[in-house]
Amino acid sequence: MDIKIFSLFPEMFSGPLGSSLLGKARSKDILNIEVINFREYSTNKHHAVDDYPFGGGAGMVLQPEPVVSALRSNLNLHAPDTEIILMSPQGKVFDQQAACALSQKKQLAFICGHYEGFDERIRSFVTQEYSIGDYVLTGGELPAMVMIDAISRLIPGVIKEQESYEEDSFYHGLLEYPQYTRPQNFEGMEVPEILLSGHHENIRKWRKKESLRRTLLRRPDLLEQYELNKEEEKMLAEVREELNRQ
Repeated sequence: MDIKIFSLFPEMFSGPLGSSLLGKARSKDILNIEVINFREYSTNKHHAVDDYPFGGGAGMVLQPEPVVSALRSNLNLHAPDTEIILMSPQGKVFDQQAACALSQKKQLAFICGHYEGFDERIRSFVTQEYSIGDYVLTGGELPAMVMIDAISRLIPGVIKEQESYEEDSFYHGLLEYPQYTRPQNFEGMEVPEILLSGHHENIRKWRKKESLRRTLLRRPDLLEQYELNKEEEKMLAEVREELNRQ
């Protein structure tokens, strides 16, 4: 996948994009990531990229010219398999479903703004607009990093085993079941016996039930959107009964 990031602060990306799985994926050419400073496309003699808003108001607004010039110089704006993403608190909230959809694209472009906002005309060159939550950050760089990390790990070859992300929270609409490793006893806290049994079907059922339990307790809103099969309906009923007895 080809990823281009348009930012006034390209140095912010060097650590996160050069380390861990993303760094390895880049070294193997699974990911091609380029960070472009759109200040370099300013025609202002001082390389300014912002100005006061028409009509007055607090703060400064990003001008359309440097941003759009950077996009045109580095992208085919009409390529059918390219998504041009504007990072904005006004965008739809990014989730696992969006990560899966975007991981199928050949090219992603992220526009990271600063200051008070964007000139509205920049949106004419954007295909998607995303937020990572209902709060405001100082710029779009951190949200872009979050999205790139979530999307990249779904690309074949970035993570060795597909199952390692297919069991993640949210991948199938539920939170992940509890996980354990050695030692078997840690400060009096034991690993559930069923995980030591070697009985794969019983372990599968335990994990599914605990996934439902955790989702019910921590994110019941997810269950409202999740389509339960008959086995899961029975398990969830058992979980509710167990919780009522507590």
